[in-house]
Amino acid sequence: MKKLLIPLFLLIAAAAAAQDSEYDYLDCTSIAVGRLASDDGSVMTSHTCDGRSRTWLTREPAASHPKGTMHPVYKGSRHTAFPGDTTGLRKLGEIPEARKTYAYLNTAYPSLNEKQVAIGETTFSGPDTLRSDNGIFLVEELCRIALQRCDNARDAVKLMGALSEEYGYVDSGECLTVADPKEVWFFEILGPGKGEKGAVWAAQRVPDGEVAVSANIPRIGRIDRSDKRNFLASSNVEEVALKYGLWDGQGEFYFYKAYHAAYGAGKNFREREWWILDQLAPSLGLKFEDDEMPFSVKPEKPVSVRDVMQLLRSTYEDVPGFDMTENILLDGKKSPLANPWPTTTYQKTINSIAPGTITFRRTVAVAWCAYSTVIQLRKWLPDAVGGICWLAVDNPAQSPHIPIFAGGTTLPTPMSACGQKRYDPSLFVWQFRKANKLATLSWQSTKEGFVKVLNEVEDSIFEGLPGAKATPEQLDAYTLKCYDSAAARWAELEARYWVEFGRGF
Repeated sequence: MKKLLIPLFLLIAAAAAAQDSEYDYLDCTSIAVGRLASDDGSVMTSHTCDGRSRTWLTREPAASHPKGTMHPVYKGSRHTAFPGDTTGLRKLGEIPEARKTYAYLNTAYPSLNEKQVAIGETTFSGPDTLRSDNGIFLVEELCRIALQRCDNARDAVKLMGALSEEYGYVDSGECLTVADPKEVWFFEILGPGKGEKGAVWAAQRVPDGEVAVSANIPRIGRIDRSDKRNFLASSNVEEVALKYGLWDGQGEFYFYKAYHAAYGAGKNFREREWWILDQLAPSLGLKFEDDEMPFSVKPEKPVSVRDVMQLLRSTYEDVPGFDMTENILLDGKKSPLANPWPTTTYQKTINSIAPGTITFRRTVAVAWCAYSTVIQLRKWLPDAVGGICWLAVDNPAQSPHIPIFAGGTTLPTPMSACGQKRYDPSLFVWQFRKANKLATLSWQSTKEGFVKVLNEVEDSIFEGLPGAKATPEQLDAYTLKCYDSAAARWAELEARYWVEFGRGF
């Protein structure tokens, strides 16, 4: 173990958001929970939207459309600055509009509709040779149309697959975790090859009593087309793999073996899948050294919404070999600087002073997260109340989750514009990001008090949740109350840290 005296300029590096990170492509994590695996019968999906996606969100109302109306499909909607912003937005095509569409929560990746259909997302990229420029659909636009048109997860999967095949998919490899109050699916999709029009996709249902994780590698293995209850797929899955040399046609076909980008020594998982699955089912003895992980596991105790939140906050601190802070010592103890979210600049600088001090581990929670969701779907309650999108902005290990209900109609005003490319203290992301970054500068000294406030805020939110008969106005009022209370506590934290660190860090 090495003893380091770390100069002030390293604190500046530590303070920066991880915009210089060479690991930004490892974007997003999703945990999917079957109804019999949860503590109350909820089905859950989730999403850490890691990267520079927009942080504004809106509620898009249900609508009726005249016959013959066309629905435009765009590229660039994830990076707009506010509703109606057309900067960087490009229309790729259009499809016939549905006569009636459902209301939905319009996050960067649209996430929840009024019928309790919800979607999480992770990118796995896949082979570059498969990404096509002949088509109109990126994955966020598939999410949007599925939520507008579908009242259950299975139909959403089928619709996204069919539209991609007909109109062409032009995004990289993606996994969507698609849920309703009865079930949750993994939907994995890639392009059909450069210049080709269509899509390659497969979907697998998570067993009701199990939990599955997606974290930037496809997780679907053998596709049993005879088991229509649990598998769906495009007809060209094997054909495209053969055409592009991704499968030799020998033996049984496994989707993830053909369509994942090379990682490690043939692994079909990353740290995050292993960590989360092992936390849920420790008796299985899963090890990071293994080459395979199961698609899903049966948890050894029922999983709550707050359990999923906590898993998405994982940083591996105090886990030997995975803790990025374990070798950053001062007088034999962890330096106050030691935090689990070091930028590439910070890592390289520390390692130039003492080589090997930081071994990068891609934690579940990262400092470059735009927002994260844990979506709870409850079939025994009216849709309006049963579906809750628990949404946090910035680093999921530091920010509180605000409940947004499927049946609400309005959102707090600070959520109406993006703060990713400009500083504005009135905006959603900055009302939490400021205290988060200040706390990170001396994380070992601030962590205990910070986490205490985080737990107090979320305890209060959970204790006051509206009942089954709540009106849309009451649901909106509760969202606003939770938001205002949390933002006020984070303003107090920021003020406390400026007093604490006002003369230097």
